[in-house]
This record gives sequence, structure tokens and C-alpha cells, in this order.
Amino acid sequence: MASRPAAVQHLRDLARRRRVRDRIDREYAQPLDVEALARGAHMSAGHLSREFRLAYGESPYGYLMTRRIERAMALLRRGDLSVTEVCFAVGCSSLGTFSSRFTDLVGMTPSTYRRQAAHATAGMPSCVAKQVTRPIRNREARVPEPHLA
Repeated sequence: MASRPAAVQHLRDLARRRRVRDRIDREYAQPLDVEALARGAHMSAGHLSREFRLAYGESPYGYLMTRRIERAMALLRRGDLSVTEVCFAVGCSSLGTFSSRFTDLVGMTPSTYRRQAAHATAGMPSCVAKQVTRPIRNREARVPEPHLA
């Protein structure tokens, strides 16, 4: 039964990748980098990046930034923090990187989002607002069907 050890190893690898994803979800505001995540999973950074991308369709860093942007969107909707305060509250150390990534994922700058989101989600329960305003990662975006003439 040569496949049994391979299946056991596959399950162990899957559990490690899930632990890394869960850690990102829990500790998104902490200073995390791929090397620290890999050390925690007893893997090399390169191996973790490859395995994570295969499992979840994006790199660990991309997943971390998406989590941070999702939380930033919620804080900006609240409206009581400045964009700079939100940037640091979600674990980003560079306002420029935060703004660029936010604009890439959301399609507008954090300042513009803050102004527009306050009106768009007024009176909406926060659980609904969170779902409706969730950014779409590249792997979830709908790809138009090719039109064959």
C-alpha cells in the first residue's frame, strides 16, 4: 500500500496550510510575513507559498492583504477613523502600499470608499453590509465566456 503514506502526508500538508490560513485570519493586524508564517508551519517560505497558492489560488501575502483590506473596509464604513489610522489598525506599515492594494482590490481609493460607503450602507445591518461590500479576489472574479463567431 504505497498510496497510504502519500495520502497521510497529503492530509498533514492540508492541515498545515489550513493552520496558516487560520493564523492569517486571526492575526491579520499583527506584523506577519511569509517567512514567519512558514516557520510556524515548519516549512520553507518558498514551499509554503507554492502550496498555499495551489490550495487557495493566491499567495499567503495576497491572502493576508485581502484580509486586511476587508477589515479596513469595515473600519472605513464606520467613519470614525482616518485613512491613516485604519491603515495602521489593520497591520499595514506603509500608507502607500495600503492605498495601492486597497485601490487594486476595491476599485477606488480608501478616501473615496469612506465617503461613498457611508451613504451606500446607511441603515443596512453590518452583517449584510460586510457581505455586500466584500472585495472580490482575482480567483473569484467572473471571467467572461469567450464568444465564438
